[in-house]
Amino acid sequence: MPTIPRSSYWLLAAALLLTAIVYWPGLSGSWLFDDYPNIVDNPGVQPQHINLGSLVSAALSSPASDFKRPLASLSFALNFLITGLDPFWMKLSNLVIHLLNGLLFFMLSRQLLAVATPASDQRRNEWVALLIAGGWLVLPINLTAVLYTVQRMESMANLFVLLGLIGYLAGRIRIFGVDSPTSQFGGGQHGGYRLCVLSLTVPTILGLLAKETAVMLPLYACLCEWILFGFRKKRNAAWASHKQPEYDTRILILFVVTLILPAIIGLAALLPSILAPATWAVRNFNLQTRMLTEARVVVGYIAWIVLPTPHALSFYHDDFNVSAGLLNPWSTLVSLLTLLALAVTVPAFRRSRPLVTLGIALFLGSHLLTGTILPLELVYEHRNYFASYGVLLAIIPPLVPDSSTQTGATPRILWVRYSILVCLLLLWSTETALTARAWGDPLKLAEVLAWRAPYSPRAEYELGRTYIIYSHYDPLSPFTQMAYAPLERAAALPGSSILPEQALIFMNARMSLPLKNAWWNSMIDTLRRREPTVQDESSLSALTQCARDGDCVLPKQRMVDAYEAALSHPRPSARLLSSYGDYAWNVLQDHHLGLRMINGAIAAAPSEPAYRITQVRMLAASGQTEKARLALNQLKALNIGGRLDNTLVGLENLPGIN
Repeated sequence: MPTIPRSSYWLLAAALLLTAIVYWPGLSGSWLFDDYPNIVDNPGVQPQHINLGSLVSAALSSPASDFKRPLASLSFALNFLITGLDPFWMKLSNLVIHLLNGLLFFMLSRQLLAVATPASDQRRNEWVALLIAGGWLVLPINLTAVLYTVQRMESMANLFVLLGLIGYLAGRIRIFGVDSPTSQFGGGQHGGYRLCVLSLTVPTILGLLAKETAVMLPLYACLCEWILFGFRKKRNAAWASHKQPEYDTRILILFVVTLILPAIIGLAALLPSILAPATWAVRNFNLQTRMLTEARVVVGYIAWIVLPTPHALSFYHDDFNVSAGLLNPWSTLVSLLTLLALAVTVPAFRRSRPLVTLGIALFLGSHLLTGTILPLELVYEHRNYFASYGVLLAIIPPLVPDSSTQTGATPRILWVRYSILVCLLLLWSTETALTARAWGDPLKLAEVLAWRAPYSPRAEYELGRTYIIYSHYDPLSPFTQMAYAPLERAAALPGSSILPEQALIFMNARMSLPLKNAWWNSMIDTLRRREPTVQDESSLSALTQCARDGDCVLPKQRMVDAYEAALSHPRPSARLLSSYGDYAWNVLQDHHLGLRMINGAIAAAPSEPAYRITQVRMLAASGQTEKARLALNQLKALNIGGRLDNTLVGLENLPGIN
């Protein structure tokens, strides 16, 4: 069995150390964007004690997904219990996960190289595996999965994906009869089959508890199986001679059960929602234009991975233009043809160029979930956390010649290959190091991201919001005056949420400065024109809290107009209804309206206990004792794992109930 040369250990350790050094300046940064609803403003991941109830509450507290991503949320809660709400330690935990993933990519690469190039010398394969893993560790496109705290969900999910792939290949290698770094595992053919089954099921389930992207593990394994093993029982001459191979029925059945059937069931469940026009109401694209646009996005990702530029990796991509047709813009058609060419390359060259085609297949396959029909936002860099490995798998092995290639190649060609490798590694490391340094300073980061994406409403808003934070709500601070320009630019940009107007109103109200009618008019018109987004709902909630706490004096009629505009669309969200109920009860002192809104929130999200808790408090405060007791009993049914024990005790002692 091949063993790892001692030099490989040192080189791998050096790559991990270099990655830590590159990322270290970014660990001192602060929170950003979705970190707030998922961590900072989420009391569920900030438990005060370790007990079953608090852990269950943490696991089910994520607002990011209906699946709740409990494993990721639990990891945030564990960070909080150890180090409090300090972003440094949470980012450091992300870096540790990233380094573990880099180690797993090295192990995976060794397996793939052993199967795809069995005749190659081991030393060359070790170097290729090291270059792939080391390059992946410092790729600039993967930075947000490390320093953007909430994207631990992505890196943690991929930790299980990699463990599953490595386990599947270890079992399959044992069955197939390949001398590889993991050929000692499996305990014979039957043990190999068991390892394959466990590796496709257990890690997928665990990964799904961190993020839904882990569902792609069976697809990745299937692509590896198809290209490297051909679903065959044993390595034999049939593969090279194109004779009819003897297929492994058990492997075929395994993928029917773990991939094909779940894909059919999932697609059948999702299609009615995807085909409903209301699903796309909050987006500036529909199903057709999304599919056209994603062709440009996915092709663009390749350039961002290999030759990243600061303006490409801008973090905020809400300024990405939607494709209105095949030639609008013309790059849409070019991108579609490029993707078609890449897809055709895979079956055409999978036998002669297995690693290149597998890399292409893994890259394309990784975007089938987030880059096709689901009504998600168009562009996110962290969606390439696994996909970027596919690109490196396709481009790095051809740049490292084996002994036979070296014999026939001229020194100039070899020099060119090695120069390309060195330049790429230097480019990736330098770009990541510079960006990480910016991430370590919240003010510098906001300014850099606004410079990188000058037409992004979110980038301009975050710059203005950062200036507000640095102003400490002092009217005489220079940061106060600096905040107006980016916030007003953000409000004027197409596709903006009401976050900029909310920030302007919030800032001036906190400092007792005049509130412009134009800000209110713009906010209300936006809410009336289209269905409110999550950001819009957060904006209204922040204004409500400020008014409720007495920190802001806001015109009540304007707030009512804003809420009514937001609620004028069909099927308002539970969060929006609850926020208006909060405002009506605590600011307007309209208890009837407040209770009606919270009842609507419960109807919209019957399994969310927060709304029922508010309902019990409202009923008890208004003297409706019997209804309060009934609501309390309904709330008890949601006390999973004792997560509401302390809350229920407090409610039972309310004057209107006991």
